[in-house]
Amino acid sequence: MHWLQGTDGQASLQQLQLDIVGFLAILGEGSVLANAQVATLSKWIFLPRLIPAPQALMRPTRPTKLKSDSGWVSGILSGNYREYINHIGNIVCDASNLPEYSVRVVTIERKNDSALKAKTVAPLTVVLFLGFFLSCILLGLSIWLDDGMSIVATVLLSLLTSLIGLGNKWELKLPERRWKGGKVPDGDVVIRYPKGNFLIVRCKEDVARELYFAPETIQYLLQHGPAYRLLSLVGTMMLMGGVICLANAQIELQIAWAGSYMLLGSSYWIVAALPGKLHWDLSSYNVIPECLSDSKMDMKGYPSLNETFTQALWKTIVMSKNIGWIRRSNACPDTQAWQEWLVEARDKAKEVRFASKPLNGKEGKPLTTWQVPVWDAQKRLGELLNAQAETDQKSMKEGYEEV
Repeated sequence: MHWLQGTDGQASLQQLQLDIVGFLAILGEGSVLANAQVATLSKWIFLPRLIPAPQALMRPTRPTKLKSDSGWVSGILSGNYREYINHIGNIVCDASNLPEYSVRVVTIERKNDSALKAKTVAPLTVVLFLGFFLSCILLGLSIWLDDGMSIVATVLLSLLTSLIGLGNKWELKLPERRWKGGKVPDGDVVIRYPKGNFLIVRCKEDVARELYFAPETIQYLLQHGPAYRLLSLVGTMMLMGGVICLANAQIELQIAWAGSYMLLGSSYWIVAALPGKLHWDLSSYNVIPECLSDSKMDMKGYPSLNETFTQALWKTIVMSKNIGWIRRSNACPDTQAWQEWLVEARDKAKEVRFASKPLNGKEGKPLTTWQVPVWDAQKRLGELLNAQAETDQKSMKEGYEEV
């Protein structure tokens, strides 16, 4: 281990640690930001604790809305349309991970008027308390070893998270329909994902509005912008002071700090890899699965699997019995052959029948099942496309002859 020796022949291990521990304190920004919004929604955000990369939460400006997801949302009868999926709507019923060209059906009901919030007990909660316990252990070790620099570092870096919590704590405000008079169409929604899979949501207009069409509002506890920026400045100074004090702590405590940040960084990375639904309290919604007659009952969500986009679109029409949403969302080419196929598909969809069969392995509970009419949608589209190609070729030939 000659490379650890100083110029005077003595070990320079402490100098090596000075370059490492402060660097570990600011690593892991991506894993912290992955669940930053739901973490700052939790009431535990004020708990003094250690977190990796606290600078990730000291941004010049705070987000004004939740992160949206890729997809196209169309109201079947309402005429509403969005070129993205609201974050809460995607969390409540996530179908983006289904196989391509699959079709899934659910009914969503509002159980109560309680606000959406972060789960009290969730993987994020475990990580938050892990940071609190590590902070307590490091403070105890610092006092025991009589290291003032480590004590100051522990206090600054732990209270920094409480300061960050004050600046970023928020509540979610979902929109409400203020005028209750008059009849409104059903709020049934079709969501098309980039992989060509579809989710049909059967719900009331109020549910469709708050989950998919109206903007989600973030209401911060500290609403004054300049006050937040001043708070961020103070937090930045605390972070710098904590890292400097940490660099001058005893070698034994630097090793303890390094191990703590490595453990915290790994924990946040694992939590970031988990599905986002695990961190939200969605008990105010009741998601009831439904299926088609050819759905895979051994798969989560009972999806109907298809080989082509055309087959998936046909089964979605069976569920919606409407093609207006397809034109609004540009879900298929705007050609004569496709338009004829859509009209035929809508007429065939009117033959749909209902049945009931037990839930797969769930106490024989009845499950709403949609029977798909016998019709080769792929073959019929091929016939229409060939007929259009022949017509176009004939028209082009006649045009050349006239010239």
